Amino acid sequence: MTDSDTSVEGARVRSRTKGMWWGTAIEAPDPGALARFYSELLGWPIGHEEPGTAILAAPEGSIYVVFQQATGYQAPVWPPVDGQQRPMMHFDFQVGDLDSAVADAVALGASIATHQPQDNVRVLLDPAGHPFCFCRDDD
Repeated sequence: MTDSDTSVEGARVRSRTKGMWWGTAIEAPDPGALARFYSELLGWPIGHEEPGTAILAAPEGSIYVVFQQATGYQAPVWPPVDGQQRPMMHFDFQVGDLDSAVADAVALGASIATHQPQDNVRVLLDPAGHPFCFCRDDD
């Protein structure tokens, strides 16, 4: 194996072909409502919705976020607490103005997390309780 065979640039899932999509799946008690929240927050369209599933489509191409029905869903606790449901993932969104980004998200149904670990980051909770972060663009 050569260095070029193991480079990040050349890395790919072998069975993927050009034009195939990728995404992540997020559990929620109401996937349609959560998809609509992120659709409004990001300006991305909902590409598909059916009972138990809603798919948010990035306008730039084949990137999707799937929201799936979860029976017995328990919102994660932020910051993490031993013995409680931990956040398994979170979104980070770079923004130019933290205050306006937070205000927009709160108007759509997000809440501001009590614990804020950094001055240039705001942790919020989406309507299903998943944490997500706005990171100020300091460049």
